[in-house]
Order: sequence, then C-alpha cells, then structure tokens
Amino acid sequence: MSLKDLWRAHSKAMRSKPVDDLVGPSLLDLKLAIAKMTLSSCHLCEKRCGTDRTAGRPGRCGVLEARIASHFLHHGEEAPLVPSYTIFFAGCNLECVFCQNCDISTDPRSGKHIPSDLMARRLENLSEVGRAGFKVTLVREWAEKARNVNWVGGEPTPNLAYVLEVLRETRTNLPQIWNSNMYMSEEAMRLLSGAIDVYLADLKYGNDECARRYSQVDDYFRIATRNHALAAKGADLLVRHLMLPGHLECCTYPVLDWLAENVPGAAVNIMDQYRPMNLAHEHPELMARVGPAEHQAALRRAQGLGLSLL
Repeated sequence: MSLKDLWRAHSKAMRSKPVDDLVGPSLLDLKLAIAKMTLSSCHLCEKRCGTDRTAGRPGRCGVLEARIASHFLHHGEEAPLVPSYTIFFAGCNLECVFCQNCDISTDPRSGKHIPSDLMARRLENLSEVGRAGFKVTLVREWAEKARNVNWVGGEPTPNLAYVLEVLRETRTNLPQIWNSNMYMSEEAMRLLSGAIDVYLADLKYGNDECARRYSQVDDYFRIATRNHALAAKGADLLVRHLMLPGHLECCTYPVLDWLAENVPGAAVNIMDQYRPMNLAHEHPELMARVGPAEHQAALRRAQGLGLSLL
C-alpha cells in the first residue's frame, strides 16, 4: 500500500471499536508500517528535513538508528510517575543552547542500539506480566516494579518507529510516557494517538523569537501548542516549563496563559532549576540563575489562573 492508502486505513481504524480477538495485523502494526515508511522521507518532526534515513543517511537531527544512551529505573521524575523505567535516546531535533542533557542530545552517535525485541523483554521483566511469564534473574535496580515506561532523550521523536516496534513486540501493559520537546509533526502526533498514555511535555517558550534564538527552530509556539492541545485530547498531559532567567514576561507568562485557556485540565510543573549548560556562555543573559522572586511570580500567576501545579 502507498503511504496515502496507509493513512486512509489508519483514519478508518482509529474510528473503529477495539476488537479483543483480532486475527491478523493490528492498529499498532499499521502505525509501525506508516512510521517506517515515513523514514524514507523523514518528517517526524517539524523540521521536515525529508532525508531518506532508510538509505543509511541520518536526518538533520543527526539520528539514524535509535541509540540509547542510558536506561534505568528513575526516581527523579514528578512524584505521580515514579518509579519510571526511563529510556534516554541520543540525539535531538532541537539545538537548545542551554540544554541540560547536552552530553547525549548533541551526540546522536553516543550510546548503543538495543534491538527492539530485546528492549521488549526488558519491559516485560519490569512488569507483573513479565515476572509471571519469564524466569529471569533481575539485576538489583530492576527488583522494584516500574509504574511506567518513559521515552525521553535527547528526544524520542526521531525514534518513533523504534518505540512503536518495541510496543508491538512486548506482551506487557505498562503505561507509556512520551517525554518530549513537542516539536513533532502532526503526522507523528497521529501515530502516537492511542499508543501513549501520558505526555510529559515541554513548553519552553512563549514566543517564536526566543525559540529561534535559543533552540534554532521556526514557528515554535504554534507547533508546540498545537501538539499540546492534540495530546490533551487522547491522553493525560503533564506540562513542564523550565523558566529561563529574565524571561518571565516574554515566555513564562504567555505559556501559563495559554495553558489556562486551552488545556486547563493539564498538570503543570513550573521548574526553576535552570543552570547555564552547553553553549549558554555564548549568551550572557543566560548565565544567571532563576531567582526566587521570578519563580514566586510565576507560581502566583499560575495559581491565579487556576492551573493544577505539581
């Protein structure tokens, strides 16, 4: 089938009622087929570089095959999510000058590729289903059952086909978290719909100028907010906003205002732990830290808007 025909079948399947005794290809198989075909002219993110990644050429983000920098049972996420089995991909489609994970986001060849079937077995080993179905010796850090699987990075978007393939291979039913900068294409959002339970979503900037200056992306606010709105329609949404020093008026306030008006049911984490990292030294205004007064002003604004804060 052509990509156009696959998308037509996908739209029809998404409107259909679930079938428990399905024989033959599933909706997840269909999503995976579309994702793999998309890699031949990659437009998983909104940079839409069109690179044929199936021919051995990395995309504009530098990602070719999925490479995992680390994976472990993580206790440092928001309280409702821990312990979270967190899978950090190498590489990113954004180029944030202040990136807090710059060691892996700027090096898409770091880490190693873990075959999808092997990763599926790891997920099963972390769940009740896996423990019942496999006689395995768990390493110490896996002795505690994970509450979810957390796909992050870097950025998971260039690795969407890999994630869907892992989900197709696994027999466990752990909730899936998409931990993302949300600068993905609308096509990627359609593929994620129904496969992701929680979006742990960044909303970094309240305007396009700051996004272009610090992350080298265009049309950021429209794209990121569109994807946040789409995410809230089919899954739980937890929004992270990392405050930048001196960006209360231009970024933080517009972000909070948009959230209150468009996704009022989302949980929101206003983060003040910014540190000058990566190339922040090239921007003197980013060499400061977020002060208590700025953070308190943001919290007051959010509370006044009725947002649910974490």
